[in-house]
Amino acid sequence: MAPNRLSSRIHHLLDRLGPLVALLFVWGLFAALEWKTFASWTNTQSILLQTAVVGIAALGATMIIISGGIDLSVGSLIALVSVVVAYVITTVTGAFPSSIARPDAVALLASVIGIALAMVCGLAIGSMVIGHLGRVAAAVAIGLGGLLAWSYGLSGWQGWTSLAVAAVVAVAAWWTDRKLSPPIVLSPFIVTLGMWGALRGIAKGMADNSAIYIPPDFDSKLSTFMLLPSAKVDVKLLARPWQWWSPGVWIFLVLAVLVAMLLRYTQFGRHIYAIGSNEQTARLCGIQVERTKLKIYMLALALAGIAGVLQFSFNTMGDPNTATGYELQVIAAVVIGGASLSGGVGGVLGRWPEP
Repeated sequence: MAPNRLSSRIHHLLDRLGPLVALLFVWGLFAALEWKTFASWTNTQSILLQTAVVGIAALGATMIIISGGIDLSVGSLIALVSVVVAYVITTVTGAFPSSIARPDAVALLASVIGIALAMVCGLAIGSMVIGHLGRVAAAVAIGLGGLLAWSYGLSGWQGWTSLAVAAVVAVAAWWTDRKLSPPIVLSPFIVTLGMWGALRGIAKGMADNSAIYIPPDFDSKLSTFMLLPSAKVDVKLLARPWQWWSPGVWIFLVLAVLVAMLLRYTQFGRHIYAIGSNEQTARLCGIQVERTKLKIYMLALALAGIAGVLQFSFNTMGDPNTATGYELQVIAAVVIGGASLSGGVGGVLGRWPEP
């Protein structure tokens, strides 16, 4: 009886620690082959730096996948946010030349706008997933109408006509959404696949299918977030942990701890697992499934927005073609880390954080 219990415990432990053991094995293999280069402190810093963007995006994808959803738009969103950050910086510094003397404030403004845009995209995706397609259509109609009115100007009939048509379409879409019963619930796969193309197209349209370069004399701290630390490796470095890794890596680690605690110790985290395990049962238990899904997608895409800001810092420009293929890397990171694509299982640290 005892050997069977011991074997069961070993199997259970390996099931939880399997990805970590495999990672350490691969690292040890390459370190043994190229000890002086691969196992060096500089190379370790470089590896962590290159995984920060995908890692932060994977934190949000972890919540989505645990809840039983999927997100195929994360790479396009990262590209869009990097373009928006560069666009805001170039626009502000161009319109107000004196702002070049306060680059950190301008960079902060651009970053906040980029992350806010990511949250709006999360709200749109979540709304379509829970069946509020009409609300998204109304918001899109108002946005397009306002854009056309701004381009035509309000001095002629074209601008006012654009606003009027947009208002009529928005009201009709909103009214239809409220009257539909049951609502048209769309698959997260279909919604995010459509957003994958839409967001990438918007990014290319904003940048005119080319990179947006910030002014050469724009020197903000944001540009240093994804640079390798220049501190000399010695005993004194142990007393300066903030110089061990780049700021982008520290942001990733802090966010990982926060998301792990959210999933493990909060009611919201327990609701995420419950929805992924059995959505109908979660609804019968009193969980507001639709509202929780909205929060999940908004929070997840906010994390993807932070990843987009760091991608801009890494490239020091807004590139609409960046982060191509990141969707599969993010999903692979989540699944290899122990999450199940069917939902209800997973966590930031593998399988052991499950409540």
